[in-house]
Amino acid sequence: MQILPRFCSVSIVVPAFNAAGRIGCCLKALCAEAKPWNAEILVVNDGSSDNTAEIVRRYPKVRLIHQANAGPAAARNRGAFAAKGDIVVFTDDDCVPTKGWLDAMLKPFDDPEVVAAKGVYRTKQKELVARFVQTEYEDRYRLMAAMDSIDFIDTYSAAYRRNRFLQMNGFDPGFPLASAEDAELSYRMSARGWKMKFAPDAAVYHSHPTTLSQYCRKKYKFACWRVLALRRNPQKALKDSHTPQLMKLQLLFLPMLLVAGLIDFAERWPLTVSAIVFAAFLLSTLPFVLRALKKDLRVALAAPVLLAARSCAQLLGVIAGSAYSHDKPIKVATKSAA
Repeated sequence: MQILPRFCSVSIVVPAFNAAGRIGCCLKALCAEAKPWNAEILVVNDGSSDNTAEIVRRYPKVRLIHQANAGPAAARNRGAFAAKGDIVVFTDDDCVPTKGWLDAMLKPFDDPEVVAAKGVYRTKQKELVARFVQTEYEDRYRLMAAMDSIDFIDTYSAAYRRNRFLQMNGFDPGFPLASAEDAELSYRMSARGWKMKFAPDAAVYHSHPTTLSQYCRKKYKFACWRVLALRRNPQKALKDSHTPQLMKLQLLFLPMLLVAGLIDFAERWPLTVSAIVFAAFLLSTLPFVLRALKKDLRVALAAPVLLAARSCAQLLGVIAGSAYSHDKPIKVATKSAA
């Protein structure tokens, strides 16, 4: 067993909902990762209607916890409260950790000031949209790698000092889907000045959206719920360690294009203003395209279209999220879901 200089025990928590078809691969990898650290693994079955529990029971060293369906935030909280480890590590039921994942996930905690750490996605998918999504994630990882401390922890590969996690009452179960509950907790931790680290070697394999419609729905959902997270943490609206600044500018593409079209129509101009808007948007995509060009030519060529679709989906999500959260009280969770 590894000797831990700053802590003595580790727990891995996986929320699961109707995961019978995928959780086996996740648990097989986790068992191999947990063994050197003598880490416990907990699966919180979030009211699954399939045989998720039966699959989990095939792994006798995994603790299975049942709860009525309450969403992944509540399920993760339930697992963290039941955990015995000083460090609680999260991943998702559709993720497969790579060899050395847990070592890399725990390494930042050699620093006693670190309260949380974040890993990365990888994928083996060949579809164009999935490759674009992976390139998009890697572009954000590039930003984080240059920072001494980050303010955004994604739960697909995340670790927290358990006492600090409980001090914050965990994730807000008011987020019913896997959406922005991790961002909201990250922002609260950052507001306290707590140190969080990026762990680029802590990788899990994942399947990204493979079609444009799937991708746009995902971006719409995340943008919608991110509005609520930002209403509670408005200081992060200007800048965080995860969101490229150009992406915020690109949100203006659709409304500016609509305004430009109206101007061209009213003035009987031959698409002059609209052409300027298109040119400005294409210019804003150039940094991403050039970085993508070094990795994947097809992704680079498709990037302007996909980034335009992303900006439209996110704008609609922001509008929907603003309407939804308008009458919501600005507060954080005060009770656990355990």
